[in-house]
Order: sequence, then structure tokens, then C-alpha cells
Amino acid sequence: MSLVRRSNVFDPFSLDVWDPFDSVFRSMVPSPSSAAGSKTAAFASARIDWKETPEAHVFKADLPGVKKEEVKVEVEDGNVLVISGQRSREKEDKNDKWHRVERSSGQFMRRFRLPEDAKTDQVKAGLENGVLTVTVPKAEVRKPEVKAIEISG
Repeated sequence: MSLVRRSNVFDPFSLDVWDPFDSVFRSMVPSPSSAAGSKTAAFASARIDWKETPEAHVFKADLPGVKKEEVKVEVEDGNVLVISGQRSREKEDKNDKWHRVERSSGQFMRRFRLPEDAKTDQVKAGLENGVLTVTVPKAEVRKPEVKAIEISG
């Protein structure tokens, strides 16, 4: 367990709603994925890391078992990055006896408001070994031009 919890609570660019009781209830209340009879499970909160480098904003999402055809990366309204998709549920055979179902399936969607320096027309995405990486390049920050003024007198 990490000592630093990465959360969008104080991130002005995130559109996620923070629920302080989310992790508490998640451990106490069984999720739909734990019931063998449920058709789809909650996969809505795909965990995504967002880091900023001097050159770009980089998003990484763990999406094991998801094919690239099942994932969409889009930019809405000029500055909102949307990562969505669906993980298909494994086909069930009538003769199978499930003892535990913990892997989630279903749809997911995450939205991130990008800062003004994001070059949204140059977004790149790749899916390798179950990790989706989305790179949004940053515009160069122009350094203010400083002109020395000679003082007379």
C-alpha cells in the first residue's frame, strides 16, 4: 500500500466526483462482480494515472484483457479527454460451476479536463501488455521577452 494516495480530490482539471466513503463501502459491501449470477459488473472506475512531464501529459490505465477495438480515446469540447470502453464477460458454459467471480466486466468511462497548454490535435494512444498509454503533448511555454531599458540622466 502506498503512503501517498493519488486522488483527484484537489485536481481542478478532473471531472470525477470524490466519494470519501468509496473505499470503506467497497470493502464492506459485496460488489456485483462477486455474485456468480450477475450479468455485468461495475467496471466504471477504471484506475488511471496522470503524470505531467516537461513535454506532455501522460495517462496510463491498466486494462488487462481489453482489446484495442474495445477502447475509445476521444477529445470532447476541445479540452476534455475521454477514455472509454468495455471489457467483455467470459462466456459461460452451462456445465461450468463458478466458485468465485472477481474480475470485473462491463463498460467504463473516465473524463479529464486538459489544461490550456495541451495540444489536443496531437494526442497519441497505444495499448501494450494490457496498459493503455495516452500521450497529450504540451505547447511550448514562451518565455517572456525581456528588453533592457537604458536609464538616461
